Amino acid sequence: MRTRRQATLASLAAELGVSRTTVSNAYNRPDQLSPELRRRVLETARKLGYPGPDPVARSLRTRKAGAVGLLLTEALSYAFRDPAALGVLEGLALACEDAGVGVQLVPAGPGKENLDAVHRAGVDGFVVYSVPDDDPHLQAVLQRPVPTVIIDQPVVPDVDRVGPDDKAAMTSLAEHLIELGHRDIGVLCMRLTRERRNGFVPRERQENANYHVQRARLAALAEAFEAVGVDWSTVPVVERFEHTIDDGASAAAQLLDAHPHVTALVCTSDILALGALKEASRRRLQVPADLTITGFDGVPEGERADLTTVRQPVREKGRCAGKLLLDPGRRVGRAAVDPEVITLDTELRIGRTSAPPRTAEQRWFGP
Repeated sequence: MRTRRQATLASLAAELGVSRTTVSNAYNRPDQLSPELRRRVLETARKLGYPGPDPVARSLRTRKAGAVGLLLTEALSYAFRDPAALGVLEGLALACEDAGVGVQLVPAGPGKENLDAVHRAGVDGFVVYSVPDDDPHLQAVLQRPVPTVIIDQPVVPDVDRVGPDDKAAMTSLAEHLIELGHRDIGVLCMRLTRERRNGFVPRERQENANYHVQRARLAALAEAFEAVGVDWSTVPVVERFEHTIDDGASAAAQLLDAHPHVTALVCTSDILALGALKEASRRRLQVPADLTITGFDGVPEGERADLTTVRQPVREKGRCAGKLLLDPGRRVGRAAVDPEVITLDTELRIGRTSAPPRTAEQRWFGP
């Protein structure tokens, strides 16, 4: 049995009696054809089994991949599981939709260096989402001759960046807790380095963290509380490498077991704070009467819990990064003509999880 040869652009043009450019325009530049001619080209292509222009050949001709790469140094599932990451991805997708390009996720999970994933990515530029100062995948991105925009961290000379003022935002939250009367606090933070580590964090590790967002948030807390007489070296800080509600719960349990008399848990993300709320419930602690709990991000799950937090526009971060990356007038090769840092506004949201501390006589410390 003989199989019919697949139609090509040339055979389709011959069948229609038009030029190959006309067929190509029907797919790539439809505004160049009348609606009737384009309909006839596409209908004939369907009848003949022509699949459309070869995207690989097209990219070789135009030297454009038609996609933006999102470098995420987490497992691929993180982009769809973590609410803040999902908001960033949505914002980037909106910017790419407006520009008519796609998004390619380039995941590089922690502890799994895969520089080939960066080198092989067929993209016209990269958005790098929140990586440590010493991340090798970021260095691989910066070696490629394509534009790059960083979301949150780190700060790299001559590279555009989008993010909030983390130190100022956390300072506003610290001032809220201080005004309520809290001095005996504990802190739950996200990972501080690329090395897997969980547990209590000495001040030196806080100050030398490779993730500068966490470093800035911890520094803001330290400065604010030291200004009112709290010795920061006595404040318990617990780090978790993974970022899940269960990890927040285990971090809260570890801290409260060792320091049951803290009156507030300050969490550097809403996810950790939601875990802390879970652990407080397990201990039959009333929030905020027995224990104040705060977060950072303003994710929908935190809003539903009426969490006291710092709200940052995560979707806007992705959208701004995409617009910066896709603006051709701002680029010469990889570098921006005038590197821009867009600082997004944040908002202190006071919910039902913060209140003045009870006295020692009033508090119930749970089992």
